[in-house]
This record gives sequence, structure tokens and C-alpha cells, in this order.
Amino acid sequence: MDMELGGRGDLFRCCKAAVTISQLVYPSSFQLTDKEKSSICYLSFPDSHSGCLGDTQFSFRMRQCGGQRSPWHADDGHYNSRAPVALQREPAHYFGYVYFRQVKDSSMKRGYFQKSLVLVSRLPFVRLFQALLSLIAPEYFDKLTPCLEAVCNEIDQWPAPLPGQILNLPVMGVVIQARIPSRVDKPEPSPLKQSSQESLLPAPVVLASVHELDLFRCFRPVLTHVQMLWELMLLGEPLVVWAPSPDVSSELVLALTSCLQPLQFCCDFRPYFTIHDSEFKEFTTRTQAPPNVVLGVTNPFFIKTLQHWPHVLRVGEPKMSGDLPKQVKLKKPSRLKTLDTKPGLYTAYTAHLHRDKALLKRLLKGVQKKRPSEVQSALLRRHLLELTQSFIIPLEHYMASLMPLQKSITPWKTPPQIRPFSQDDFLRSLEHAGPQLTCILKGDWLGLYRRFFKSPHFDGWYRQRHKEMAQKLEALHLEAISEANIETWMKDKSEVEVVDLVLKLREKLVRAQGHRLPVKEVTLQRAQLYIETVIGSLPKDLQAVLCPP
Repeated sequence: MDMELGGRGDLFRCCKAAVTISQLVYPSSFQLTDKEKSSICYLSFPDSHSGCLGDTQFSFRMRQCGGQRSPWHADDGHYNSRAPVALQREPAHYFGYVYFRQVKDSSMKRGYFQKSLVLVSRLPFVRLFQALLSLIAPEYFDKLTPCLEAVCNEIDQWPAPLPGQILNLPVMGVVIQARIPSRVDKPEPSPLKQSSQESLLPAPVVLASVHELDLFRCFRPVLTHVQMLWELMLLGEPLVVWAPSPDVSSELVLALTSCLQPLQFCCDFRPYFTIHDSEFKEFTTRTQAPPNVVLGVTNPFFIKTLQHWPHVLRVGEPKMSGDLPKQVKLKKPSRLKTLDTKPGLYTAYTAHLHRDKALLKRLLKGVQKKRPSEVQSALLRRHLLELTQSFIIPLEHYMASLMPLQKSITPWKTPPQIRPFSQDDFLRSLEHAGPQLTCILKGDWLGLYRRFFKSPHFDGWYRQRHKEMAQKLEALHLEAISEANIETWMKDKSEVEVVDLVLKLREKLVRAQGHRLPVKEVTLQRAQLYIETVIGSLPKDLQAVLCPP
């Protein structure tokens, strides 16, 4: 069994591991624990129940042993500050992108040739890395190590991932051209514009997206329940996706976790999970409530061990015909059986919002007219985006109202505090500023918000917004100080007060210069000048303490 774990350099890391006595790693500086190697080995091969013949691509996500370790990249903070939250580097998990081949071969002991090429990265670029593997894997299966070494040397020269920029990534005589989205992009998906480097030969392989899946294809068997599934994702509910193969399970899990954008998905998710995973006992224990995880599985054994989970989505083999496949039905969890379980969404959950029948009609009409899948996906993605935005906008508006007024921020006093979030006050505000202003869907929006307050996504959203507001408050305070008359303030102040101001100003400058405060450069320059002015007014002995040689 051979595996490739990502490429080196700035875009991702890679290593090659064989399940033999010896191990070879690309790059040699990248270290995996024995437990991580074992997990990758199990996750890189489909279960025996899947029966995957030919070439199959799928993905997985696994926890780093020992939690967050030192970053691979010195520019993690630089990249994450510019990338959308959904595309930031994972601090404590690895993504694995797998290209698996299984073909009949009478010369092999088992009668089959079976190999997996695995790329491991902390970046969630599923489309980019699958495209890369589709170029590398067929060649690697024929030529093995020499091909792999050449590819890794090419990848080593790739530029750093820069949000908002078009990247040209040469590999094996082909140039992959892709753009990493920036957090300042408009939420609507936009096609990739051709690079100004028209001289690229051969013509580049242009990727429309580094991460977006064909949402319509992923959701084809569950279109009638997309809104209910969106609610389950919004509330961080535990969900098992039981699919016939790892490619179906991983794509459906990734599609589900992407349907909350631009809201950050704050729960755990495993696109493909096996009984050999180190967290198997943690996820299957009945001594406590199921964790907030979306779990993609293919082994029927999970249906027995996870019967206590509140929501199980069972999907069948994907149908490639042009017609819309038979939609899975809502079923009671009590009807969940071990081996003969039919496709369905097994849950006792009742949706808070009414189903959008107009969307279903548009998608069905698209199927009848043989509308391209990417167009259908764009319709579906726009619907989910607008639904999430309609839900989040009232929260954003209420949160903004908790910010102190700018006129209350004075230079020589501690800035006022952000007012606490009151769930009752927010719910009362919905009557005149609720989602009904931007969304035509009817239903129990109040009940949905009440359940959302108990979810990991509310906690994650609130913490992030509160952090951003606190930084903005501190930036406004620094601006107020830089615009004040420092000499007038110093006239009646003691040396202790003056020294205290110097220390606090320096602390603010350190945070601001570390890109943690949204402050203009002119403000930083004024603050530095103030520090020098204040220190110059102090006795020589204090100046020596504050500015040692």
C-alpha cells in the first residue's frame, strides 16, 4: 500500500509512506506519529463493503495526535487573516485527499491491483487537490517513486497561497490555474478570469474554484430535504451520513458543511470515518450524548453502533441518468435496521421553516430541460447563501447595536465596554427587524433562533464578532489618543501617570502592528511620535529605563 501525503513548500506538505518496514517522507522535515500513520493507512482505503472498482477519489479529515502543534508555515496568521473562514488552515486537523485504484490483476496475490495515493494538507482545497491527484496518480501507479520525486520537486517551487490572487501551478508539463478566494470577495460565486500571463504554454487547466463541489450532484437524492438538513447543520446536530462508498459519503458531508457559508462551520466533521479510527470509541459511546459531529460512513456496522444518534441519512448508489433520482423519505429513527436499512432521513426532528417549493420546481424544471449541473448548483448555492444571510443579518444588526458610540470614546479614559448580548432583547427585536425582511419563507423563526443559541455555531459566531468589536473599540481608542493634544494632557500629570501612558501606548502599538488591530498607518506613526515626545519630557534616569541602549 503506497501513499503520498501532500507536497512541500508553501501550499501544502507531502510525504510518501509505504506499509512496509521502511518509511520515506516528503519532505523529510515533516513528521507524523505512528498513530497518525496508522490512521491515514486505514482511511486511505475503502471498506470492503464499498466494492470500489476502477479509480475512486474521496477525502477524509483526521485529528492531529496531541492536538495543535507548531505550524508548518510561518505565514499562517498572514494567510488566515485574508482567507474566508471556511478556507483557513486547520490548526489541529489534517485533510486527506485520496486517489484509489482497484483493478483485476491475476499476478497479484489477492487477484487485484490496489493502491492509494494520498495528499495530506491543512488546507480545505478539495477541488484543487483532486485535480492535482488526477494528474499525478495514474503516472505514479505506472512509474512509482521516480515520478513522485519529480512531482515533489516541482511542487516545492509553488508560490505561497495568497487569497485574492490567481496562482499558476506547474506540475508534470501542465499548469493548473486557480484563484484562492479572499474574505473581501462578494459572497456570490464568480468565474475565474483568465490570467494576464497569456504566454502560458501549454494552455493552463483553469479551475473555477479550489474548494466548491458540485452541490446539485451531491444533493440530488435529498433535494426535498435540503432545508431540513440546512437547519440540522445550523444547529450543530449530530448526523451520520451512511453511503455506499467513501466518494459519496465524503462529498455529501463536505456539501453539508459548506451550506452554512458565510457562517463558519464550528462543529467537527469527518467526510469518511472507519471503525479503525482512534476516535471510534469516543463517537460511539452510549454513556453520554452524541458529539456535535457530521460523520460519513460506509460500513453497515455503524448503523448498529450509532443507533442512539438522533439523525441518520442513508443514501443509495448514485444514478447517472439525467432524471432526478428517487428522493429519500423522512422516516422515524425506530425504523432504522442494521443490514436492510433503505435510503431515507431517519430523524424525529421537525423543521422550523416551511419548505421552499419554488426552489424545488426550478431545480426540477432544470432537470427536465437538461440544464448543466453547474447552473443547478449555482441556484442551490445562492438559495442556501440567501437563507443563511437572512438568518444571520438580524444577529449582526443586533450585535452592532451593542457597540459603544464613537463619541463616548475619549483619549484619556478606558474605553466603554461592549454591552452584553441579551437573547430576550434580540428576540423582541425580530418583530420589526427579523429575517422576514429579506426572506419569504414562513415558519417558526423564533424557535429556530432559540435552538441556535444553544449550538456551537452561535458560540463560535458570537466569540468571533465580540473579538472583532473589541479590536475595533481598541483601534478607535488609539485613534482618539493620536488625535488628542498630548502636551496639554501632560501639564498636570505625575511621572507615574506619564510612564503608565508610555507602557500602555507601546502595548497597543505591538498589538496593532501585529495585524490584530484595524488601524491606519498614520495613526501608528502619530502614536509612536507621542511615545517619543512623552519620554523626552521625563528625567534622564527614567528615559534610560524606558529606552535602554
